[in-house]
Amino acid sequence: MTSHSVLQIVLFLGVLLACVRPLGWYMARVYSGSAPLLERFVRPIEDLLYRLCGVDRNREMTWKEYSFAVLLLSLVSFVAVYGFQRLQSLLPLNPDNMPAVTPDSAFNTAISFTTNTNWQGYGGESTMSYLTQMLALTVQNFVSAAAGMAVLVALVRGFSRQLATTIGNFWVDLTRGTLYILMPLSLFLAVSLVAQGVVQTFDSSREASLLEPIVDANGETIKVQKIAVGPVASQVAIKQLGTNGGGFFNVNSAHPLENPTPLSNFLQLLSILLIPAALCFTFGEMIGDRRQGWAVLAAMSVIFVPLLVLTVLAEQHGNRALTSLSVDEVASETQSGGNMEGKETRFGIVNSAMWAVTTTAASNGSVNSMHDSYTPLGGLIPLWLMQLGEVIFGGVGSGLYGMLMFAIVAVFVAGLMVGRTPEYLGKKIGAFEIKMAMLAILFPCATVLVGTAVAVVSSAGIATIFNPGPHGFSEVLYAFSSAGNNNGSAFAGLGANTPFYNGMLGAAMLIGRFWVMLPVLAIAGSLAAKKTIPVGAGTLPTHTPLFVMLLVSVVIVVGALSFFPALALGPIVEHLLVNG
Repeated sequence: MTSHSVLQIVLFLGVLLACVRPLGWYMARVYSGSAPLLERFVRPIEDLLYRLCGVDRNREMTWKEYSFAVLLLSLVSFVAVYGFQRLQSLLPLNPDNMPAVTPDSAFNTAISFTTNTNWQGYGGESTMSYLTQMLALTVQNFVSAAAGMAVLVALVRGFSRQLATTIGNFWVDLTRGTLYILMPLSLFLAVSLVAQGVVQTFDSSREASLLEPIVDANGETIKVQKIAVGPVASQVAIKQLGTNGGGFFNVNSAHPLENPTPLSNFLQLLSILLIPAALCFTFGEMIGDRRQGWAVLAAMSVIFVPLLVLTVLAEQHGNRALTSLSVDEVASETQSGGNMEGKETRFGIVNSAMWAVTTTAASNGSVNSMHDSYTPLGGLIPLWLMQLGEVIFGGVGSGLYGMLMFAIVAVFVAGLMVGRTPEYLGKKIGAFEIKMAMLAILFPCATVLVGTAVAVVSSAGIATIFNPGPHGFSEVLYAFSSAGNNNGSAFAGLGANTPFYNGMLGAAMLIGRFWVMLPVLAIAGSLAAKKTIPVGAGTLPTHTPLFVMLLVSVVIVVGALSFFPALALGPIVEHLLVNG
């Protein structure tokens, strides 16, 4: 690893950690009912929305009512996104006359954006009208992200309240998260990206004359290139901040009109982890013990940083297949060196690898390089990060509440070792909480493994695996790992825009979202109804380095035991074959 690589990693992590405390404190204020600086300007809009929707901001919900509200919002979102796609040929703001999206692709995309997965089996600039991109996809980027944050806040209230029957009002949490957090940050980021050259326009596609005409597959000479433009910056900002990841262009953040400069790349990369990391501080602030939030953030970082370094090293080491062709893979003043296949030269190895690890750790799924072209070990790490349950930072809200499920399991394991009833944050952890936590952890695992197994033994699944052998298996495993854990990135050598994969991956996304979210809300309701127990001599401290390492161990062991056999059939055996 070069000194330049180390400097970039340290700079990224340093700026990220510097933002955790102020943003985390601000978000805690927002969900507690106040919003410094912005409340004077945004509060009238908030009140107007409540009046228009008939929401009583003072009426709180039980966990079942909260769950019903989440499901109702998701159903309405699905219908709206599906409808926009199927009717876009009849709707305005379609300057390039995009036809209606096919039923199976529209179904998959509607589920994808509803569940905050943003898996894209289509090329955005060649499939979606501007209206669909804005009113369906971009709006859903806000709503699905705010819903994940609301569920986290409901769980936090479960820990902080006692003898209570309610955990907040979903519609209030959703509205405040959108108006006071996501929208201001998105506006700032969008303007910054426009300043860097990211396009934002309603004009139709531009045409440019080629300096050297080419001949297409039909033997026709092509002299003009169509350059897609559109309202890009506004979608890019929220796709990163909301850990959505669905890009305007097919190649996502590798596109020069979506991510043109090193500074735009840094801002987008930082925004992916900004809210998930800061929510750890929000968690500690809202329960009245900041040490708990720092401990969870430390556990995430202990896993994230070594995997980031290993990915950079794997890609910097180079590709043996390219080495045999006498390709210069040595880093120098004029090139990044290493395995540059599928990577943009303006980003190089370290920025590409940092993005790959960040986007799969954070349930974001956007890409600035082709993960399918990574070395076997370089591709294994992003794949495994998703399989850990998207809890290493993870999605906004969903990553932290997923990690708290592992924390509940960790205190349960510790309780078994000392023969004591487990406690976490002053609440006794009983059989109900353990059952719900295990459902939240194991359902995505089962979804990934069962879905992969079905795909590789069915004719419809095999038909679009274009790379036979272990790499083809890795592509299928990656697709279901991405869908089942609501990430959205892909090993793009798999032809996934088919009725089979659209249906299977759509089902995986639903399970990955709601079979985690609903058990979390059930735990929130159960904990809120319990008394808070004072800390005693036998209480396991959950803010110490010992607990951090216990939590890290539980996350890694569950991931290793669940997926090592599958990984052995894919990237591990591919690594042995390539380097044998």
